[in-house]
Amino acid sequence: MKKFFGIAIVLSFALIIASCSDVRRRTGGVYMPDMAYSRALETYAQLDTGFTSDSNARGKGKYFYNARPVPGTIATGDEIPFPYSVDKPGDSTNYVASKAAQNPLPALDMLQMTEAERLYLVNCAICHGPKLDGQGPLFTSGKYPAAPRNLITYVLPEGQMFYSITHGKNQMGSYASQLSSHQRWMIIRYIKSKQSTAAATATTAKDSTAKNAPKDSTAAKTK
Repeated sequence: MKKFFGIAIVLSFALIIASCSDVRRRTGGVYMPDMAYSRALETYAQLDTGFTSDSNARGKGKYFYNARPVPGTIATGDEIPFPYSVDKPGDSTNYVASKAAQNPLPALDMLQMTEAERLYLVNCAICHGPKLDGQGPLFTSGKYPAAPRNLITYVLPEGQMFYSITHGKNQMGSYASQLSSHQRWMIIRYIKSKQSTAAATATTAKDSTAKNAPKDSTAAKTK
């Protein structure tokens, strides 16, 4: 038994001494190397991966990293997709048809309306003005000759408003990359609330003017 322990101790020392050598006999291995040494890839970058669609062909192929979602994919919490694509030049079929689209958002509460106003001021007020009257600083400064729409008087169906914000219309560019579909619908709710308030104010003023108008003193007297 003592002889066995002696041999085991000698072998252990031999292994320890051998492992302390500075000579690297094996490079070792890594479990799941893709996780340990991940490659940073830029979207749509053209990579020389050394392979083609033919797994037997080496050193010839290129691979394009495409991070776009699958067509028709809906982001979590996003609204129903807008079914009206951008029209071709000279065609307005989808723009006209988009008037049938309804705003999927319910009426906004006070906090949501405040956020909708903020989104409008950040993205829209530079052209259409803080008061929605088309007198934004970009136009009033004289740097942009085309007069933006007065959103108080220019009333459109919600679907066509969403189309214009999403795809752009005339001199207005698309804001699909700056605003999510939810935010675009929020801004439309805000604009519609301002239009309703302005219409109600105009009706009240008209009724008040008619009520306070002087009577015709030249009316014929009855005998």
